[in-house]
Amino acid sequence: MSELILGGARSGKSRLAEQRALESGLPVIYVATAQAGDGEMAQRIAHHRARRPAGWGLVEAPLDLAATLRAHAAPDTCLLVDCLTLWLSNLLFAGAAARQLDAGEAVDCPRLSGELQALIDALPRLPGRILLVSNEVGWGLVPMAPLSRYFADTQGRLNQQVAAVSERVTLVAAGLPLHLK
Repeated sequence: MSELILGGARSGKSRLAEQRALESGLPVIYVATAQAGDGEMAQRIAHHRARRPAGWGLVEAPLDLAATLRAHAAPDTCLLVDCLTLWLSNLLFAGAAARQLDAGEAVDCPRLSGELQALIDALPRLPGRILLVSNEVGWGLVPMAPLSRYFADTQGRLNQQVAAVSERVTLVAAGLPLHLK
């Protein structure tokens, strides 16, 4: 069973996903998409790491998320992916998409679109429990910069697609979960 857990920054979405992973009673593998590119991100990663039980496994998947999920999903395992937003950002900057947008060009990035589609294709077929954390970015102002607009649009579409193939969708605001699906 897969569940998408959405929310804004510091809404409690990761904490809820961790709680659901514990409640599953299954061995948990935390699938981390973050990369410590600077001191602030290193602190955020350390904060998340300190909250997790010591017995949880850890797999880092900054880019190849679908392949990682296929490799580790099992009927008796809970995979907690935190988070789709950082994964999308990693993909955006790993390929040509960010450079193309900065140059005012149309985005043609096969790796980005291929990885997004691979995730959507893989999710319904994965065994075990899959918890996916993602930011809801569509409730703020429309960003002024082309790269930021592209990111927000792509994140919104990704959330919609993951929600469509997930069995359960939960929105978190102020630490309170709202069951959507």
